[in-house]
Amino acid sequence: MIERRGRPPPRTADERPQDQEDADAIGLSVLSGAHNYLFKRVLDLLREKGADDIVVFGGGIIPPEDVVALKALGVKELFAPGTSTQDIIKFVREGIRAAV
Repeated sequence: MIERRGRPPPRTADERPQDQEDADAIGLSVLSGAHNYLFKRVLDLLREKGADDIVVFGGGIIPPEDVVALKALGVKELFAPGTSTQDIIKFVREGIRAAV
């Protein structure tokens, strides 16, 4: 996990923490409705950098048809509002940590 407390969030998807850290995953929380653009952009940037082994997951208010499309692009998992923290932790432990 990259702790960003006390520092401003990245202004663009190009300011990715995995350039400075050995990230296993990137999680996005998107409530703005820009989920299709943001997830695709992150996946494209990872592929450009040869880092497509980094798991991308996230959540937000994402319509079911967009969930299907995003998973087809390579997003490993998407969590809807109200998903328990324990379910997300289980995914990280079993779906990401177990693979590294």
